[in-house]
Amino acid sequence: MIYADKIEKKFKEVFNETPLIVRSPGRVNLIGEHTDYNMGFVLPAAIDKSIYFATSPRTDNICYLNSFDLNDTVQMAVSSINHQRKNWANYLLGVVDQIQKLGHNIKGFNCVFGGDIPIGAGLSSSAAIEAGLAFSLNYIFELGIEKLELVKLAQRSENEFVGVNCGIMDQYINIFGSAKKVLKIDCRTLGYEYHPFENEELKIVLCNTMVSHSLASSEYNTRRAQCEDGVRILQQYHSHIKSLRDVEWDIIKLHELEFPPKVWDRCKYVIEENERLLKGCEDLDRDDFVSFGNRMYQSHEGLRDLYEVSCPELDFLVDAASKQNGVLGSRMMGGGFGGCTINLVQDSFVNDFENAIISSYKSRYNKTPEIYICTIKDGTGAL
Repeated sequence: MIYADKIEKKFKEVFNETPLIVRSPGRVNLIGEHTDYNMGFVLPAAIDKSIYFATSPRTDNICYLNSFDLNDTVQMAVSSINHQRKNWANYLLGVVDQIQKLGHNIKGFNCVFGGDIPIGAGLSSSAAIEAGLAFSLNYIFELGIEKLELVKLAQRSENEFVGVNCGIMDQYINIFGSAKKVLKIDCRTLGYEYHPFENEELKIVLCNTMVSHSLASSEYNTRRAQCEDGVRILQQYHSHIKSLRDVEWDIIKLHELEFPPKVWDRCKYVIEENERLLKGCEDLDRDDFVSFGNRMYQSHEGLRDLYEVSCPELDFLVDAASKQNGVLGSRMMGGGFGGCTINLVQDSFVNDFENAIISSYKSRYNKTPEIYICTIKDGTGAL
């Protein structure tokens, strides 16, 4: 709780009053990558790396934002919210903008925020900022906005104000996360189910490649278009198909020869990944982490060979992990072409794992990978 104390102390120094303190977590995704925009399933969890907010209502019209980590401030009238050169502020101002678009006339507020979610590691610090402020303002102004609407509001703020066309998973798990549970989200219906992740002897360990390939955004759009091409081919014969979520293996197999090879690979991966995720939830219900870990390896193989969004550094880390004692599963996590691998490691082997990965990666790439050891915690809430 040390970080929350720092944020509260800073707030009291600046505003000389006692704030509401809210913790807003980062997230990992255990399995189910590139399935969200194909209306499939994802399986994220909220983690102990978090952004903390200290907020209080003002009596005037000014919102006063203070980034603790950047030691920077922005002040603006709530009635004239506009895009800022300081990009960090846009993640917050977009939330204020969306609250007003819902018809809520809020007054000004004071806000200090900061946290320990590594930036650029794929742990979704942006959603933690958006959903955390949305929760805080809903609380201090007693707006009565339901949890799912907070999720949608936070996503819209990133889509419309920040200008990033993200899916809904990150904001969803931020609000709905629960300790010792993963959340299966149906990206078509927005329904959800909790599944247990209660093995005290297992740690989620993230290994950051420390690379971010410029391919990611253009290749993301290409993959999305290829999946849509596959859907169009199938729609000629099956009018009920709206997305790859609607496609069963026996149906697509009938039409394999009509698919360009790359489009076939992309669609095959998505259909298999959804099936892996559903079977993985059954594994967790049985407390069968060996089977679940094997599905993580299979997920990585699909992302590498069929979806082609991995990179040599990610493949190296997964391969290195597979050779270590106590590792049950490993795969790349996120959009690809860099970022982190996610690994299931038995607690007693975590130190050995960390040392071995750092040593082997450094000797291969002359870079030290950052290692983050995570536990599954509750979603956003007031402390």
